[in-house]
Amino acid sequence: MMEFAVRLRHITKTFHILDEMNGDRERSRIRDGVFYALDDVSFDIEQGVCTLIAGANGSGKSLLMSIIAGLEQSDSGKLEVRGKTGLVFQDPDSQILGETPKEDIAIGVRGKFFSKKKDSILVVENALRETGILSRADFPSRFLSGGEKRRLAVAGVLAMNAGIIIFDEPYANLDYPGVVQVNVLIRELLAKNRTIVILTHELEKCLALAKNFIVLYEGKTVFNGTSEECLTLPLEQWGIHNPLHAASRLEDLIWI
Repeated sequence: MMEFAVRLRHITKTFHILDEMNGDRERSRIRDGVFYALDDVSFDIEQGVCTLIAGANGSGKSLLMSIIAGLEQSDSGKLEVRGKTGLVFQDPDSQILGETPKEDIAIGVRGKFFSKKKDSILVVENALRETGILSRADFPSRFLSGGEKRRLAVAGVLAMNAGIIIFDEPYANLDYPGVVQVNVLIRELLAKNRTIVILTHELEKCLALAKNFIVLYEGKTVFNGTSEECLTLPLEQWGIHNPLHAASRLEDLIWI
């Protein structure tokens, strides 16, 4: 029987609007002057595995994960979270505050109680070691590569003892080596029984990492199954690029 790390039941989040929104898609989500950003969303996130949540921009992915992480409140529904949750933002610079990786992690753990100073130092070192950037501990944070910055952001949530780690569009603005760094890190975290959630529309970069696959569309859950089942889905109708699309001609290698 599956053990869940997060359970959502009938999660709804609405916003009052003053002006009519543009486009049929936006208007279809308006009822009685209220925009339904999330509309009766229910699913489980399994403990110790990777779950991929896909959806076009505006589908509600980031808002939903902010609710799970405790940064936002839903209007209705029930949320159960087993363990501490850490959110790695799409732009890691927005959550890196220290001049160096060591200083950045230390800022995060400064408010925690430690009986000895060396205990807090050990937490910082362990977080940097687990994410593979201990050798960069005293390197200027602003000069880290994109992949290293994401590793540092993960180190920050690990230092806060997060067992559930949510990656919001982790491949944004990364080159190929950066994508590889992120995926290697995710594999390492999974090997240590961390629960990983990836929010992305770039399925070709990470689908094989995930056991479970969920699609959000216009604030609703339209698919909840396995990653293998994803390969047979009509992804384009939900605004998601099909990772199996094969090009036989040069003219096909453009998204139009």
